[in-house]
Amino acid sequence: MIAILALRHLLVRKLRTLFLLVGFSLGVGVMIVLLSVGEAMLEQSRDATLIGGGELTILPLGIDIEAMRTGGISAMFFGIDRSRFLVRQVLGGSRHRDMIRAVSPEIEGKLLYLHRGAVTVPVRAGGEIPSRAAAAGAKLDLEAGTWNDSPSDSRYIAPTAQQLYDELDHLHIPKVADSTWAEWHYFNLVAAPDEWWYITYLVGGHIPSGRWGGQLLITHRRKDGEYRRFTSQLPAREIGFDTLHADLELGKNFVRQRDGTYRIHARSGTAKTPVTIDLEITPAPERYFPPLELEEDALTSGYVVPGLVANASGRVCDGSRCESLRGVPAYHDHNWGVWRDVTWEWGNARGSRLSILYGGVYGPEYKAGGGAPERSPFFLAVLDSAGVNQVLRFSAIGYTGSRSATGTNGAVAPREFVLEATRETDTLRLQVQVGSALATPMNRGSSPRLFLQMRGHFTLSGRLLGQSVADTGAGFFETYVGRTPAE
Repeated sequence: MIAILALRHLLVRKLRTLFLLVGFSLGVGVMIVLLSVGEAMLEQSRDATLIGGGELTILPLGIDIEAMRTGGISAMFFGIDRSRFLVRQVLGGSRHRDMIRAVSPEIEGKLLYLHRGAVTVPVRAGGEIPSRAAAAGAKLDLEAGTWNDSPSDSRYIAPTAQQLYDELDHLHIPKVADSTWAEWHYFNLVAAPDEWWYITYLVGGHIPSGRWGGQLLITHRRKDGEYRRFTSQLPAREIGFDTLHADLELGKNFVRQRDGTYRIHARSGTAKTPVTIDLEITPAPERYFPPLELEEDALTSGYVVPGLVANASGRVCDGSRCESLRGVPAYHDHNWGVWRDVTWEWGNARGSRLSILYGGVYGPEYKAGGGAPERSPFFLAVLDSAGVNQVLRFSAIGYTGSRSATGTNGAVAPREFVLEATRETDTLRLQVQVGSALATPMNRGSSPRLFLQMRGHFTLSGRLLGQSVADTGAGFFETYVGRTPAE
């Protein structure tokens, strides 16, 4: 009976029947496609060449997954910058310990060339760390032999303090000889609320085989508000450094890193009024910022902060007046690069809960057409006890007001400044009241400037990772202004 009714309906309602048949066919076709896609996705989700085990895969930005599977041309030359920092702190650190059980770094299908005599053979190679691969469920099935972490594997995942700070803070040899190449260890410390020191160990010039040398620069801001500066020049034969360690010797002055603690010795001044500094500076765990290196045309700039938050203990002497310090606030960073006509914005500060670091570099001005100078992206990093919390971007700093600056007659500094940094839904506002400023003439050639080193108090407010944040504290800040107030 049902079959007869269906047959009569098809004969009587031909148009409706055709419409239903077309719709049914489309539905079946879509279902077949979806099932095929789902099966392909399931197959890819089980593909060890894509995920290597685990529940979450992080890939280089912009990579084509299918090209990565097949080894296509677009899969070449991709990498994840600062992967050690991601493995150790961002993903594998204490911040997400309750969520992430293991992180397994992996290199898959890298193109290498094997040379033997006159024969060159292209090969593809991969690499991973045995203990981490096993923890992520991607342990190899061995037919014979053993597969265990090597010393370099262990150093990659969990370096000792000595290994970590040597890796972060080692010195460099310039890729191309340049007279404006310079590299330096910089320290500052706050001996009292109204007294602080800047200490710089610098090497520069045509390193290593041309004309080069070193400088020790010490600036002391006394409690009475007076700044005193001391400089010592050292020839190349009295300088010692290597590219595997943080240690640097300038004559009898030195920086030595042992097990995460820096011992610094510096002596300058005159025989009648010498300045002598002997300190141990210990960075707080996790409060470091990883190495960054920018290379664009004439601009080469490298930067790392091994000790955004640190404590200093020891003895400082200015003439006959000596003072013992115990656990006073300190800071340490390290710069390298080509610095011809280069200026920057920079600041670091310590609050009650958060630490902040911001910066950006202006390169040489374009000589043709009077264009704007090259510049690096400006960043604002926020750190807490678990390390880097977030890195945001900003485009400019708003300087307002004026106050006198010490060091150069008629020099002025801003009275305050504000920057606003964003990243997706996060927005932070940093406002700084300048309390003291030291002006130093720089770039005496075609672009004379005053280099300002400022001390001030900050207020931080806004939203970070979806939460409202607010903090206050003090810090050091640097910028460049025109040579005189009229400029």
